[in-house]
Amino acid sequence: MADPQLTAPAGAALDAWLHHLAHERRLSPRTLEAYGHAGRRYLAFLSGHFGGEVRIADLGRVRASDLRAHLAERRSGPHPLSGRSLSQALSAIRAFHGFLERRLGVEAPELALVRGPRIKATLPRALKVDQALDLMTATGDDPEIPPWEAARDRAVLMLLYGCGLRISEALGLTDADVPLGETLRITGKGSKTRIVPVLPPVAEAVAAYRHLRPWTEGPDRALFLARRGGKLSPRQVQAAVQTLRRRLGLPESTTPHALRHSFATHLLGAGADLRSLQDLLGHASLSTTQKYTAVDAARLMGVYSSAHPRG
Repeated sequence: MADPQLTAPAGAALDAWLHHLAHERRLSPRTLEAYGHAGRRYLAFLSGHFGGEVRIADLGRVRASDLRAHLAERRSGPHPLSGRSLSQALSAIRAFHGFLERRLGVEAPELALVRGPRIKATLPRALKVDQALDLMTATGDDPEIPPWEAARDRAVLMLLYGCGLRISEALGLTDADVPLGETLRITGKGSKTRIVPVLPPVAEAVAAYRHLRPWTEGPDRALFLARRGGKLSPRQVQAAVQTLRRRLGLPESTTPHALRHSFATHLLGAGADLRSLQDLLGHASLSTTQKYTAVDAARLMGVYSSAHPRG
């Protein structure tokens, strides 16, 4: 007699997997959305490919050729994926099948034969020290922007560059987190908690914004607010940085996240060790932090080429 679990629609397994990622693995909402989208596109493809509704048991008969056909469709459809996005979709599908094997014993061994596209490694693009400082100073130069908004933008950018926070981490702070002390407890990706030191200029910038903010305090209220009192969004910060970038003539790689890259690169150039940098950035793997050594090496080679008589 067939196992009733295996005769259920494959979508039920996808829902169970996403529930596992959300409540057991505690992945971020953005990652969950990406995995859910990849999973739904995959099951929709299999439904047409197999000619009918896909059951959980059917996922065990997926072959390498089937998965390659799905990836080819996503690479050449009306909205083709880039190599990096295709690699991320393949990673999500593999993780889904890994869940099926562990929880339900549904194996698809041929999928291990499928390789993703080769992705050219890119180095993080850091700003120079003076560029980073100019970016934060320039927040108060526009007379059209209310002083409290200029102070808000400067405080956010100071947290990104002075503490190495991700933009989501900075915008996730609440009124309960201020006034800032010498350290700040941050909950980052995967619900990993870390302690980051807070430099006096960073604390002063946040205090100055908090003093000017025209909204009442509340322990659960977001610290950084938009003009109408709602929580400030990453897109609004990105737009503010884009405006500053154009005004200062900075490179197009100047983004809020570039300030986090700059924090890491400048610390490493000043002698910080990789393990300490890994802790400060909240990286789960040291290999993620090691990419900054290549950035620093590239910077040194640039200095050498421009300064050495034989360069």
